[in-house]
Amino acid sequence: MPNSWGFPDFDDHEGVHLFTDAASGLSAIIAVHSTHLGPAAGGVRFWRYADSDAAITDALRLSRGMSFKNAMAGLPMGGGKGVILAPADRIKTPELLQAFGRAIESLGGRYVTAEDVGMSDADMVTIAGTTRHVSGLPVAAGSAGGDPGPSTAMGVYLGVKAAARRGLGAGDMKGVHVAIQGVGSVGGGLARLLAADGARLTLADVDAARAAALAAELGAETVVADAILGIEADIVSPNALGAILTEASIGALKTTVVAGGANNQLARREDGARLRDRGILYAPDYVINAGGIINVALEYLGQGSRAEVEARIAKIPERLAEVWDESARTGAPASDVADTIAKRLIGRG
Repeated sequence: MPNSWGFPDFDDHEGVHLFTDAASGLSAIIAVHSTHLGPAAGGVRFWRYADSDAAITDALRLSRGMSFKNAMAGLPMGGGKGVILAPADRIKTPELLQAFGRAIESLGGRYVTAEDVGMSDADMVTIAGTTRHVSGLPVAAGSAGGDPGPSTAMGVYLGVKAAARRGLGAGDMKGVHVAIQGVGSVGGGLARLLAADGARLTLADVDAARAAALAAELGAETVVADAILGIEADIVSPNALGAILTEASIGALKTTVVAGGANNQLARREDGARLRDRGILYAPDYVINAGGIINVALEYLGQGSRAEVEARIAKIPERLAEVWDESARTGAPASDVADTIAKRLIGRG
């Protein structure tokens, strides 16, 4: 279908909903890409955008990625995403979160939210006061759910090890140099897991003090945030915001593997071919970073224990191998192969 809405990232989304609430100051977007497999699941991020168009573009890209991620993870969920436009003071009030919950509830269960950038499980508790369609809530030990960050980090860790085997022939991570961009919940968790395996780490974060503290803890090195993608390393692992793999940054890469948890790492579709043409093994982001949504989806569906979550996360390397095998067989970029499989699963192939 021709895209007549003026947003290049609009991909036949089922709905893009704009919400305001004057009393609380809420300005928010909920993008529903697909409900072919089930309700559109995807977290909400709280972020200060340059303008409303940038926020809409982020919601469009992220919701499409969630459709693909949930399909590739074998979950009976569609894809959606919420974006709350942070005010100038970047303060989240309970009233603002409650208003967002009412916005979710107005969609009648078509969208299910959870934590993303700038949000916490405590925020989900507040949102749950005004909607049933929320996950990522604090849970009892041994249950699915709660903060999705550690589950995402575990999946990325397993994917990085699979990429090291595939791209480097590495039997283990000892001495493998991994450059990690972003050391928040996911990147920091990944760094700790890799350090325990004896990997050599270089860390970077826009919060330089956070990177320095983790480096001191793990015996790692640090570089400034703008330099991390260009350092010489066996693996570059993006774990911050998206659209960082551009024609320029790919040309400057000095690595054999790109494997990390950030969403929408490719700025443009053709950047997947640029990675392939440089001989760089790429782990499609929505395949490798599915651990978090596996965790919160099973919580919402009431279908899993922590053991079931971990069993499903353990299958991430198998999904990556399927993509890499098809890429090697056909010559198509790994990113395109993953998209083709995911589109077929959501009825758009």
